[in-house]
Amino acid sequence: MTEILHLHGDEPGFGPAFPSLYNLVYCSRATPDVDEAAVQRIVATARRWNPEYGVTGILVFGGGIFFQWLEGPRDNVTALMSRLRSDRRHDSIVLLSEVEEVRERMFPDWDMELVTSDHIRDVLQDALDSATDAQNAQALGVLLTELDAGRLRGLDTA
Repeated sequence: MTEILHLHGDEPGFGPAFPSLYNLVYCSRATPDVDEAAVQRIVATARRWNPEYGVTGILVFGGGIFFQWLEGPRDNVTALMSRLRSDRRHDSIVLLSEVEEVRERMFPDWDMELVTSDHIRDVLQDALDSATDAQNAQALGVLLTELDAGRLRGLDTA
């Protein structure tokens, strides 16, 4: 398994020490035993560990589908994704996007924010409206297009 970098300092992982961010977006089908309590445990674990590893992002759960945007140091995000691939709560993980680039964080204040399926469109649109980085804006535009086209079915209750 990939070793995870441990970060230290006033704001672990959120500073000039990491000029390049690795971004990964995936969807997966939740196994039948995943309920609201299981999702809350996932979020609590992420909020406990992600700041130490410099990982930020959002998790959306709706219609039996997980959708997650992760960003941070490449080694830490890929190690986390490796753990997710072996997590029994996920089935059929589909990688939607992965990019490494110098840019600002899309979700700098969210060590892991749970977004309900009825709010995903609003969260993505708000992030697009406030994006100052062209690559972030493009990625958000693609996700909104995918959502509108129904290719992320189960994430949007509309």
